[in-house]
Amino acid sequence: MKLAITVDRDVHTKVLRAARRQKQSVSAWMTAAARRQLAIRDGLTAVAEWESEHGELSEDEMGEARARMRRARTRTRKGHAA
Repeated sequence: MKLAITVDRDVHTKVLRAARRQKQSVSAWMTAAARRQLAIRDGLTAVAEWESEHGELSEDEMGEARARMRRARTRTRKGHAA
């Protein structure tokens, strides 16, 4: 699918630079960025739904979630599946 968008000049420059550094087309880079943003949105929605049914997550639960995210990012950077 084709999608035409307008971005601020500073964003444009950073996107071009990031895509070039990662040896990707701008379209591939933007698609990956959109997927990450959608996953974040979906995750935040899921947490809000869970909290509405079960109450707010405790500090301990939040700490464990942060630790899991750090471990997943580390595995991803090392080339392993998250």
